[in-house]
Amino acid sequence: QVQLVESGGGLVQAGGSLRLSCAASGRTFSRVATGWFRQAPGKEREIVSSINWSGSTRYYADSVKGRFTISRDNAKSMVYLQMNSLKPDDTAIYYCAASSGKLFTMTPSDYDTWGQGTQVGVAS
Repeated sequence: QVQLVESGGGLVQAGGSLRLSCAASGRTFSRVATGWFRQAPGKEREIVSSINWSGSTRYYADSVKGRFTISRDNAKSMVYLQMNSLKPDDTAIYYCAASSGKLFTMTPSDYDTWGQGTQVGVAS
């Protein structure tokens, strides 16, 4: 069973950058898909980005494409989300998630392990 802990959130000005980190524990981390999701106040949770078990395949939501980069370091059991050119619309709680049954997936319902979330705020 994988456990996840996010860090790196904060408050930045529009146009700024943040790097979110997700520390994973568990023997099977290197064999599971991982992803970043976000939930803004009054909105449903949405997928931001996902990466396959080896890091060779990535998915980005259209809203973040070209601005965010997902990566993983299986040797360190870490997943990262580099966020550049941040906009006020990016304000949300960001969650790291893992899918125990998939090597790669963009389907939110496939993710069965979640971190506690980290708050990201972008001021205009």
